[in-house]
Amino acid sequence: MIRFNVPPYVGKETEYMKAAIDSHKICGDGEFTKRCNAWIEEHTGTAKALLTTSGTQALEMAALLSDIQPGDEVILPSYTFVSTANAFVLRGAKLVFVDIRPDTMNIDEKLIEDAITDKTRAIVPVHYAGVGCEMDTIMDIAKRHNLVVVEDAAQGVNAFYKGRALGSIGDYGCFSFHETKNYSMGEGGAILINRPEQIEDAEIIREKGTDRSRFFRGQVDKYTWVNIGSSFLPSDINAAYLMAQLEMADEINENRLQSWTRYNEGLQDLAQEGVIELPYIPEECTHNAHMFYIKTKDMEERKALISYLKERDIAAVFHYVPLHSAPAGLRFGRFHGEDRYTTKESERLLRLPMYYNLSESDQQKVIDAVHGFYHK
Repeated sequence: MIRFNVPPYVGKETEYMKAAIDSHKICGDGEFTKRCNAWIEEHTGTAKALLTTSGTQALEMAALLSDIQPGDEVILPSYTFVSTANAFVLRGAKLVFVDIRPDTMNIDEKLIEDAITDKTRAIVPVHYAGVGCEMDTIMDIAKRHNLVVVEDAAQGVNAFYKGRALGSIGDYGCFSFHETKNYSMGEGGAILINRPEQIEDAEIIREKGTDRSRFFRGQVDKYTWVNIGSSFLPSDINAAYLMAQLEMADEINENRLQSWTRYNEGLQDLAQEGVIELPYIPEECTHNAHMFYIKTKDMEERKALISYLKERDIAAVFHYVPLHSAPAGLRFGRFHGEDRYTTKESERLLRLPMYYNLSESDQQKVIDAVHGFYHK
């Protein structure tokens, strides 16, 4: 069976987890957490990185730091995971969905400005498949309208837009280290604080609303409850697992890029025949091979292809069902403008197996099976 995903494992995870246990410091902000934070800061250029228990909670922290209030509006794509929306709905915001670009599956930057009202507070671009949104345009719109930008870069670790790390461009960036991501700690994430003046606020929110971080730095003689917050800190055991992979981030990245390229080259003839579409990477973007997808003719063909691959012991999956068509999406949001591409493109997209150390022989079986489906 060729699985759709195998969580990354490089070999030192167990050793590092044992070191965390032996240190008798397995709760949040231990030595491995600090090392992970420092790695992210060094590799992204963000002012401050803080590990969280999930990408979801990184987004929830960003919503708190953005001071989202009941009745505020937040602009985002409908083609995303529910966490992108939930983070802001929990603050009482109204979601305003806009259409995506069919080439990258990212939010269409040309449609954002028309969706802005006097209630708009934030724009939340989602970097789908580790391919950057058109951030120069989005940041320009945000600046002119005095809006916060929260980058959902859950899939964007070690990916770049015009040489800048995804997650480091907006006011806040949110990473995920879920088991399906390029680098994993099982469950986990990180928030990138790109506004230095908000670092202390972020530390307070992350530490249950207390100034505990200032206490440990010796800046206050005792810590106390100073604001709303929650417990967003992951265990240092999880951070130890992640640190082993961050140390080998370039090797993991290169391995995934090789697999991505094999798919792209191996399926190029089907794309030239016009029976499938392959991913598009804009020139200004450096992607991280988070996923490889193809687009079939329609939902029925996709369903048939998934079944065909399953019969050959190959797991392939479709991705998001657009949020604006979901019960909660209808309740908490509205779609601004025409849904030209969100639903249509989401119904065509099929993700192929992609993970660190996917063998060349297994990958060739996938490529051959896709050819077999279209040339049977």
